[in-house]
Amino acid sequence: MRQLTTLTLIGAAAALTLSATAASAQMYDGRTAYRQDAGATVNQRLWQLDRRIDRGIRQGDLTQREARQAQGALRQIAHRQQMYRTGGYTRWELADLDRRMDQLAMQVRFDRHDDQYRRNDQYGSGYGYQRR
Repeated sequence: MRQLTTLTLIGAAAALTLSATAASAQMYDGRTAYRQDAGATVNQRLWQLDRRIDRGIRQGDLTQREARQAQGALRQIAHRQQMYRTGGYTRWELADLDRRMDQLAMQVRFDRHDDQYRRNDQYGSGYGYQRR
């Protein structure tokens, strides 16, 4: 079931990426560039990822380490987006941002649903579970 869900998410992300890039392409000085409003879609996805990370922190689904890693990856993607935005997006740049955001989304989803607890008692009494 988990594998089917992952494959479904990957397929949906690929379909969304293809439809978004095809709709926003235009010719610019002989080079395929993308309108600046393509950045609105990227900004929206970044904002949604940020909300998912914050929700994971508030609900205790993400450990401190997982949250730091996710926030760092989000900052790197946002920085890369700022670099790419100059002069309009190329098809490759949008695909790169989409791929990075997809990877981060899958990692956050995995981290939010993994087993956050581990046994912390050496005698096997069944007590002593704690957060990692």
